[in-house]
Amino acid sequence: MRIAAGFLRRLATAAVGLLLMAPLLATAAAAIDIKVLKSPGGITLWLVEDRTAPVISISYSFEGGSAQDPKGKEGLAQMMAALLDQGAGPYDAAAFKARQDEIAVRLGFGVSVDRFSGSVRMLREYRNESIDLLRLALMEPRFDAEAVQRVQRQFVSHLRRKEQSANSVAWRTLLRATFSPHPYARPSDGTISGVEAVTVEDLRMQARRQFARDRLRVAIVGAVDAQEAIALIERAFGDLPASTGPAVAPAWTPEAGQPGGRTLVIQRDYPQSVALISLPGIKRDDPDWYAAAVMNHVLGGGGFAGRLMTEVREKRGLAYGAYTQLATYREAGLLIASVATANERVAESIRIIREQLALMAQEGVSETELANAQTYLIGSLALSLDSTGSIAGLLHSMQVDGLPPEHLVRRKELIERVTQEDVLRVAQRILRPDYAVTVVVGKPEGVTPTE
Repeated sequence: MRIAAGFLRRLATAAVGLLLMAPLLATAAAAIDIKVLKSPGGITLWLVEDRTAPVISISYSFEGGSAQDPKGKEGLAQMMAALLDQGAGPYDAAAFKARQDEIAVRLGFGVSVDRFSGSVRMLREYRNESIDLLRLALMEPRFDAEAVQRVQRQFVSHLRRKEQSANSVAWRTLLRATFSPHPYARPSDGTISGVEAVTVEDLRMQARRQFARDRLRVAIVGAVDAQEAIALIERAFGDLPASTGPAVAPAWTPEAGQPGGRTLVIQRDYPQSVALISLPGIKRDDPDWYAAAVMNHVLGGGGFAGRLMTEVREKRGLAYGAYTQLATYREAGLLIASVATANERVAESIRIIREQLALMAQEGVSETELANAQTYLIGSLALSLDSTGSIAGLLHSMQVDGLPPEHLVRRKELIERVTQEDVLRVAQRILRPDYAVTVVVGKPEGVTPTE
């Protein structure tokens, strides 16, 4: 459990550098000039012009994700996304890939629980040709039998491997235990039986249902002016249907708490156990979001700076690490703590994590912890904005979260306004042990399941 001294020195140097650079980085992020435009077809787009390189990046998404998969066809949305670049219009899979290589365009497609997302990174010189490939993928996907069968086999093989992964089993069990019978309980990458049941007609129907202009959020960044950006977005998405109906998951209400929460143990013959603890959290549009972000950073979202890392790893050497994260959905939010360690150490690790959660709810954070978390959260955003693609992704995520363009200017102020009292309030709101769901996968010693 030793760490090289040189690594720790480099880590400390980086942390000090971030503290010193935070004001400058925050200013750079706030200085991004966002133009909000509308195409003739009624598509709203956010644009940031950047002429430093002849590159254009687009980040977009459509409402509706794996939570919309029909019962018995779990994995349908993911399969459709995986097949969009496996042939479209006149191009079969090989020809579609070759055409992308010819014009140096990168198309990406993916699905989350709530959304279908995509990205395009292209050279300005080939912007029209690149957009035409995107348009074909969305409007004329081929779903050739050979490609469908090949991707289906790949998905099944991937899911079989995940059945042997303690981490994967733990996450799937946690989602079922936390959300069932809500659609969020389903694994976003599907099930073996669900994937095997998907047909070509299912895929065609999914594409027709998924892509509509009223579900679309889109951002474009790079060497393109407003008129050109509007033309590109209209060229890509303008011929899509205006609407294909709503795609919203039902509201989720956490189960009533019970003394000590719930504990599930999945016995697997592994030398190490994976443990996850979830608690109902808050959604991204909650007024307490930044107070929760500070709390999460201090607890375990800050890596080596987190309390869990200090208590579990540094002081006791129980595990390589222990972490927390805020997971947000359209209709739900979770705080999730995680640790992986030897079977004989997992019970103590869980106990310490629970103690730290309780301590946070009782005492909140110190002045120093608050200041360090604020500095990190302010500076880390700008550090991530290192390409047209990352900026496009940020603008797109802001749209999805319902944030206005001026949020980039206000974000620093919102973080700085968080007080110790705010963190304590949100900690007491979220960190309620009776609502905790604990899942352990392995052969843990000293962990007693409640069900």
